[in-house]
Amino acid sequence: MKPHIVVVGSSNTDLIMRVPRIPRPGETVLGGHFSTAPGGKGANQAVAAARAGGRVTFIARVGRDSFGAQALAGFRRDGLDVRHVRHDPEAPSGVALIFVAADGQNSIAVAGGANANLSVADVQRARRAFANARAVLLQLETPLATVDAAAALAARCGARVILNPAPARELPDALLRRVSVLTPNELEAETLTGVKVRDARSAKKAARRLLEHGVEAVVITLGARGAWVATAAGDKRVPGFRVRAVDTTAAGDVFNGALAVALGEGRSLLDAVRFANAAAAISVTRLGAQPSAPKRAEIERLLRRAA
Repeated sequence: MKPHIVVVGSSNTDLIMRVPRIPRPGETVLGGHFSTAPGGKGANQAVAAARAGGRVTFIARVGRDSFGAQALAGFRRDGLDVRHVRHDPEAPSGVALIFVAADGQNSIAVAGGANANLSVADVQRARRAFANARAVLLQLETPLATVDAAAALAARCGARVILNPAPARELPDALLRRVSVLTPNELEAETLTGVKVRDARSAKKAARRLLEHGVEAVVITLGARGAWVATAAGDKRVPGFRVRAVDTTAAGDVFNGALAVALGEGRSLLDAVRFANAAAAISVTRLGAQPSAPKRAEIERLLRRAA
C-alpha cells in the first residue's frame, strides 16, 4: 500500500533560460534557449513523492490565471489529491526565473505571488488529511507561521515531519523541536549553524549543532557527494551516484520527495537516503524541475545497477 504523504508548500511556474554561463551583475549573455516548466519547491516535492510511489495530498495556493490552471492540470496528471489547493482571489501564481549554465549549475529568483498567502487557516481546513499521513513534508517558500502550524498539526497526528529549510533562513527552536528529519544543503546548514560545510568534519559539526536544537535527525545534502546523515546514534555519509549532470534545478526537491516516500514505507533512514540519492541523481540528468522527477521503476533500476 502506498504511504500517504502530505506536502504543504509552494507552486510556481519556472521560466527557464539555458545559457553558456550564469550572467554576472550588469552582464548580458547571448545564445540562450528559453522554456517553461512547472515548479515551486512544494509542488516539485509533491510530484516527486507521487512518482516515487507515494499517495500525495498537496496543500497550496495558486492564482486565478493560466499558470495556476496549468499547475493544477499537471498535479492531477501525476495523481495528486488537490482538494486543498486553493485559488487565491487576489494574488497571481508564483513565478521563478531560472538561469541554467552549460555545466548544469543554476541561479534562481522567485516572485512568490499566491504562495505568500498560504495561511494557517488553509492548513487547519486540511487537518483531516494529516490524520493518516505517514510523513508531512515542508519547505520555506510559504509563510513561516503556516509551516509551523503544519509541523505542529503533523506532530499531534503522529506523522513524521520532514523540513527542507529552503530557501535558507534562521529558524526558531520551537519549530526545530517538531522536526523528525531536517534536510538542509550545505548553504542552508551554514545559515542555520554558522558552520561552513566543506568536508566530513564540518558536516558533522553542523549536524551536531542542529541536533542540539532538538531535531531528531539531520540529512545534509552534498550534491554529487551524496548526503551526510546524523542522529543521536552517530554520523555517516551516504554516497551519491555518478551521473552526467545537465541541470541541477530541483534535485534537492526530488531528494526530499523520494525521502518522504521511503521513510513512509518504513525504511531505515540510511536506506531512505540512498533511495533519495538515486532519485536526485536521475533528476540532474534532465532539464526542468518537475519534468526531471523520476518514476519509481527508474529509481529502483538505478539502485539495482549500483548494487
